[in-house]
Amino acid sequence: MKKHITEQHQDANGYSYETIAHDENNVRIYTLNNGLKVYLAQNFDAPRIQTYIPVRTGSNNDPKDNTGLAHYLEHMMFKGTSKIGTINWEKESKLLDHIAELFEKHKAENDPEKKKEIYRKIDEFSQEAAKYAIANEYDKCISSLGASGTNAHTWFDETVYKNNIPKNELEKWLKIEKERFSEMVLRLFHTELESVYEEFNRAQDNDARLVNYALMELLFPTHPNGQQTTLGKAEHLKNPSMKAIHKYFEEYYVPNNYAIILVGDLDFDETIRLVDDYFGSLKYRALPPKVKIVENPITSIQKRTVKSPTVPRIQIAWRTDSYGTQESLLADITANILSNSGETGLLDLHINNAQKALYATAFSLGLNEYGYFSAVIVPKENQTLDEAKELLLAEIENIKKGDFPDWLLTAIINDFKLQRIKGLETANGLATNLYQTYIRKQTWAEELQEMERYQQITKHDVVKFATEFFKENYVAVYKEKGENQDLIRVDNPGITPVKINREDKSEFLKEILAEKSVDIEPVFIDYQKAITVSEIKGRKVSFVRNQYNELAETHFIFPLGSDHDRELSLATHLMQYLGTDRFSTEELKQEFYKIGISHDFKTSSYQLMITLVGLEENMSKGLELLHHWITHAIPDQQVYSEYVQTILESREAAKKDKNKIMHALQQYAKFGKDSRSRDVVSKERLEEIQCTEMTDKMKALFSFPFEIFFYGKGFEEFKTNIEPFIQPESSPIPPRKEYPEPETTDKVYFVNYDMVQMEMAKVGKGAAVDTKDFGRINVFNEYFGSGLSSIVFQEIRESKSLAYSAYVAYQANNELQHPDYITAYIGTQPDKLQTAVETLQELMNELPQVEIQFRNAKNTALKQLASARITRTNVFFNHLKLKRLGIDYDLRKDMYDEIQNLSLEKLTQFYNSKVKPLRFNVALLGKRENLDMKAVQKMGDFEELSLEEVFGF
Repeated sequence: MKKHITEQHQDANGYSYETIAHDENNVRIYTLNNGLKVYLAQNFDAPRIQTYIPVRTGSNNDPKDNTGLAHYLEHMMFKGTSKIGTINWEKESKLLDHIAELFEKHKAENDPEKKKEIYRKIDEFSQEAAKYAIANEYDKCISSLGASGTNAHTWFDETVYKNNIPKNELEKWLKIEKERFSEMVLRLFHTELESVYEEFNRAQDNDARLVNYALMELLFPTHPNGQQTTLGKAEHLKNPSMKAIHKYFEEYYVPNNYAIILVGDLDFDETIRLVDDYFGSLKYRALPPKVKIVENPITSIQKRTVKSPTVPRIQIAWRTDSYGTQESLLADITANILSNSGETGLLDLHINNAQKALYATAFSLGLNEYGYFSAVIVPKENQTLDEAKELLLAEIENIKKGDFPDWLLTAIINDFKLQRIKGLETANGLATNLYQTYIRKQTWAEELQEMERYQQITKHDVVKFATEFFKENYVAVYKEKGENQDLIRVDNPGITPVKINREDKSEFLKEILAEKSVDIEPVFIDYQKAITVSEIKGRKVSFVRNQYNELAETHFIFPLGSDHDRELSLATHLMQYLGTDRFSTEELKQEFYKIGISHDFKTSSYQLMITLVGLEENMSKGLELLHHWITHAIPDQQVYSEYVQTILESREAAKKDKNKIMHALQQYAKFGKDSRSRDVVSKERLEEIQCTEMTDKMKALFSFPFEIFFYGKGFEEFKTNIEPFIQPESSPIPPRKEYPEPETTDKVYFVNYDMVQMEMAKVGKGAAVDTKDFGRINVFNEYFGSGLSSIVFQEIRESKSLAYSAYVAYQANNELQHPDYITAYIGTQPDKLQTAVETLQELMNELPQVEIQFRNAKNTALKQLASARITRTNVFFNHLKLKRLGIDYDLRKDMYDEIQNLSLEKLTQFYNSKVKPLRFNVALLGKRENLDMKAVQKMGDFEELSLEEVFGF
């Protein structure tokens, strides 16, 4: 066993750092004099750096009378400082101080009418303060670097800030972030509060949150894990305290309570010097004392029932010790014995594969304080929730009895290792692991040692753990189908839209823009050199070398999809339930899992792809197993009949799922009743099919045209191994069904669904795809419709607080001679929908002319293209996608040249010719009683659709 010993070093500049023996990632860990932890690692995939700033605080540290505070503070961290986001801090700060005092009065006041009057004053002073504010200037600063993935999240014990930057902009990034973490300014506070209201309302339509909140409350009746949600309580959102947020920032946003994670193309010595130059001056401050909350043991079954429109399910859970404890590791192993990526767990085989329920799974989650083991099951229509629960408990009993194969534990550990290799091979994967290690208060040595700890766990340990752990000391949430009577709508308090200062720049931003970095030159790929092409028995075989690790991938790519054969995906899915003359279906899954090879069948409208992924040394065994499975599958009519019943029940479940309904409704708005998505295999046809038809279809697959892509190291050995499984081409590809792509003609399609918000998507059919437009499309989306600095985001969310989520996206088609589509989306409260739609329409009538934002969007696009690199399997798959557009070279070169010569005038010409003339159809989802019919009819001809009309079944 490797010993992961911490070793001490000092660099040429005198900075002390730690490394861990046998760490293949070569991570360096520094601690500055003010307590700031800095984690550095190198990854040269692209001249970029993945950055994370994880803060060791989250919703668990919210004051009890100000829940949701940490999450709201996260939002406000994007509003700037006394230097970022203001044109006159002296005047603005006085107004903000006055607004803070008004919010304290508002919080203390109990009389509803007096509260409204105070809020009117808050609104009035906020209008005045907004005159000095520059909305989204932090994002303008950060996007000027060519950053991508700018975001943040808040959870139990963490708030994490994210960016991916070009390596040449590291110092500017440090300058911006040091300024951001130096102080907090709560500007545009009440408009952002509205966005948080919208996020709260949106969360109430999220079925998973509904169940999870109930589960956590039962598991943790006194601990913040279960008593304080990230979004907070409605009454606290309605009564915020700016002073409380400032106090929280001063207490927890201190350098000894956060870390800087940098993984990418960096120089260790230079990077730590720069980090110290900027962040080293921030002062250490002792953290507030924290009282440890100890939960009493759960001694009996705790139950709760919640209701929503989706399908019923039940979730059970047992409380565990914290992440990294032996109990947490044992819980994780046990969860994988029940449910794992190879689908060889007891739930996978005995419930899912046996089709005893629609779906069942188990997982374990370790938190900083406590954690839990959980299992979920979605019953069939003829099952009660308690009957479904008994299926879960029966498999847990099997673990107590040791009734699982001895090899499974080894296979699970090997799969953990495989997943770790995959996770750590990218800059983002390693950086994510490092920030999680910091948040969990683990050392990097402990994290690396974890795999050895897993390996030491024996079957005896698991059985002993299960016997002692799984008793009638669990919680159960019964999710029934019905109306949620506990929905709380946070009402629109009525705010006046603030004027957005789009043209203004702070002195800070001017400095950032004036500082010139050494340009990164774009590198465009020569696909003919990057991809080795060979031929075996007339079949094209492509190869890209894996330069990173021992993993390999094999892909069989058939130019045969659901448009050629509507029943193709039916056959590939059915295979998951069929065995062969040598192996039962259970044994097949087990054989794949034993050798660490995963398989996947993906059917799109135009293509079928069969994929094997795993250790290269076992790929030949995987190929042999796959070939045997497909060519020797034994039809079983009883299994097929059960599968049909599962399909029919899954279709009914889809008609109760808000997200699936909205997706189907958008497809209807785009393509109408003759759409591809509605062309499903009918119930009658499903029930008349003979299983032999499906197995014969699979056995004939390799007689059709196909090509092979291999990603690994040993191409010659691979060709030798695969040759016996290749047969000459003997079957032609059947004709492809053509689906109409009708004009969008101002139709409004509505579906009634019990929800708090309304969701609207406008879809417009554009001209046929033209690759010469791709550069313009890139800049248009950045400038106008997507991202924190876009016109749409600023106007809909920042200025008028009309929606938490709003965007306009120009989506280029991925196939020649087919049209592009433009989608405009808004998710908001019903009483705001009309104003939101009108605002969006005003923006789309004429492309807004904001030169500074255009230049920023153009600059961002150029820097992202210049610093992007195509690596690994993307080399092949990007080329494959381009060929569908009639392109055989790296199109990014054309895009780069196009964007370099792009002006706002040219972008406006593109908009006026490609977007402005379009007519749109509308997909509208919400509660019928909340519809404002006068407003809706202004959008177009209204038609309410049934779920059967939308889905086609």
